[in-house]
Amino acid sequence: MSNAPVIRADVPGSFAWGVFHKRHPELVRQVLDALPYGPAERAAVERLLVESTTGVLEPLRADAPDAARWLAWGEGLWGRPWGEAPFLWAESYFYRRLLDATGYFGPGAWQGVDPFAPFKKAELAGAAVDGELAALSALDGLPETRRAEALLSSALWGNRADLSFGITAETTGTAAADLVADDSATLWTALGRATGGQVCVIADNAGRELLPDLVLIDHLLTGGPAAQVVLYVKPQPYFVSDATTADVLASVERLRTAPSAVAGAVGGRLWRALNSGALVVRTHPFFCAPLPFHDMPADLRAELAAATMTILKGDLNYRRLVGDRLWPPTTPFGETVRHFPSPVAALRTLKSDVIVGLDAATVARLDGTGTSWRTDGRHALVQVDARP
Repeated sequence: MSNAPVIRADVPGSFAWGVFHKRHPELVRQVLDALPYGPAERAAVERLLVESTTGVLEPLRADAPDAARWLAWGEGLWGRPWGEAPFLWAESYFYRRLLDATGYFGPGAWQGVDPFAPFKKAELAGAAVDGELAALSALDGLPETRRAEALLSSALWGNRADLSFGITAETTGTAAADLVADDSATLWTALGRATGGQVCVIADNAGRELLPDLVLIDHLLTGGPAAQVVLYVKPQPYFVSDATTADVLASVERLRTAPSAVAGAVGGRLWRALNSGALVVRTHPFFCAPLPFHDMPADLRAELAAATMTILKGDLNYRRLVGDRLWPPTTPFGETVRHFPSPVAALRTLKSDVIVGLDAATVARLDGTGTSWRTDGRHALVQVDARP
């Protein structure tokens, strides 16, 4: 399979360019407003913003805990303008450097303080979450197949505020129209064939996205497809809202204490599943690496190879799975994920340029809308490589 061009952020007006020149400045303002950082931290954050748009890539300080890893990951890039690095690499490094700037790695009073925690906490505590969790009760009366479909849809659309548990198994209207690829039937068939095995879930965002992910995990454990679920999260704060172990625990507690009895029961089962080992939370430094999953180290590859299915959530995991490249959108999904060590499914809302696995008619229809359909977050996909 020939490689498509790697996406970079040095094309003015492109989506990747906009992330560095528009999104990051706004993010920096929000971070500095959310916590009372002192002059040193504030100045370091501002310097990072300038460096990442006009400067060159500098390695981490030699005493950083992950300096050796990043030195290797950035081989051939140090000293070059940020925009010349692959977009995936440069964006990942921005977030690693943001942690440095805010004092996350210490030593000092800000060591270990998640700069994105105020955003995550506010979202999880929001009144809207109570309404979404209350909607779980309506799913209890559905036939098992339709309930499973609804929970999968909720996990898929979890990062769209207007669509979460409110989506039922009635796949009509906005949700169905905005699905650009739907292999959900293949996913359930593959999970059914592998009943009693281990399912891995690679998480994306905390808060209102992680909640439906956890409810889906509860279904996989109680509904039969999985004897064990391994939930992979980030080892440190990353990409604003990416889930860490602390976020998983906060979300399980949010379920346990929800006014909805159904949600509370889900939270209780998840708590007990953690106690028993039926649900395991794991992490690995590579989940904050600036590299595609094709380059994952042998130890993580061996862990994932044990899975009957790995479900990847979100846009960033999709970019890492298929490669953050300008693929022709009709490139078969299976061809781009053959490197992955297990059967794999992607549940993704489209928020970046990369896309594969679409049929030509769908591409023509979407291109004909004149919208930024690849990046506006209004479309989603379920793609599966089941490897029967």
